Amino acid sequence: MLFEYAGCDFLADGLDTVDEVRPATAISYYFCDDMLGRVTERWADEIDELVKQSGGGKRIAIESATSAAAFALQARGYQISDAQEPLERARSIKVPNEIKMIRSSLRAAEEGVRRLEAALVPGISENELWSYLHKHIIETDGDYVETRLISSGPRTNPWFQESSPRKIQAGELVGLDTDVVGRFGYYADFSRTFLCGDLPATTAQKTLYKLAYEQVHSNMENVRAGTTFQEFIAKAWKIPGPYQARRYFALAHGVGMTGEYPYIVHREDNEAKGYDGVIEPGMTLCIESYIGHEAGGEGVKLEEQVYVRDDGRVELLSDYPFEKRLLA
Repeated sequence: MLFEYAGCDFLADGLDTVDEVRPATAISYYFCDDMLGRVTERWADEIDELVKQSGGGKRIAIESATSAAAFALQARGYQISDAQEPLERARSIKVPNEIKMIRSSLRAAEEGVRRLEAALVPGISENELWSYLHKHIIETDGDYVETRLISSGPRTNPWFQESSPRKIQAGELVGLDTDVVGRFGYYADFSRTFLCGDLPATTAQKTLYKLAYEQVHSNMENVRAGTTFQEFIAKAWKIPGPYQARRYFALAHGVGMTGEYPYIVHREDNEAKGYDGVIEPGMTLCIESYIGHEAGGEGVKLEEQVYVRDDGRVELLSDYPFEKRLLA
């Protein structure tokens, strides 16, 4: 059953997974104003009738709805639970066709990053540079880019500053996290840091880059089917003291159609936010690094996307070169 905008049922034509299309009842103040309460009751009546017609019981799992909608179903005798857990668990294990689509999405994103890197010259703005990636993703049938995480020079530290009109200068670092919802709706998620212009890298820049490179590759070596999250955390590369405060928020995270379960934290955050689980065959994970000194200066963002195969081997899915001048 698909609930669609009124008059747009044709959008589901030819979809084998949809048996029936109904006009959606919008339970939002934006659509309803002071009629929201009455509309929500009507929506709950419709769901109640649909469950009865389908032979369902009194347990319903909801991934996302207004609190009023959940209360209205409870008033009709339903036991409400959160659908996130079963859905996230199901999404975390990829079937072979999903891996094909992820690879296709990554190849398109990598070509977009190649075009972005080729356009990186002194004087270009962060916004203009980022547009090269966005243009390529859209023209090669990707969906959209979820963030605009590209920054340069002093804006690379701390991380998570999105693109701006700032003009990039020769000799500055430029950090990028793709965050591409690409072909077939699958995520292409890797990070690279570039050096703008023809100037040689400074010692400080090389130090940052080599630390980030070591962190990513050391933690990739620890990805094994059957390893628990807590074991992975315990074995993780140890971040030097001056870089701990500005560490990335996770060691690794699941990835599929967006960032997904699991979310594996650093040892420094384990007591407050860590949980346990098992790295399983079929999982696709992003291994993260951000290295930025607590006193300021530039920072380096690197990230790789990997696949835990059914045979237990770990396959590197992302395939984009690192900056040789920063590794020299």
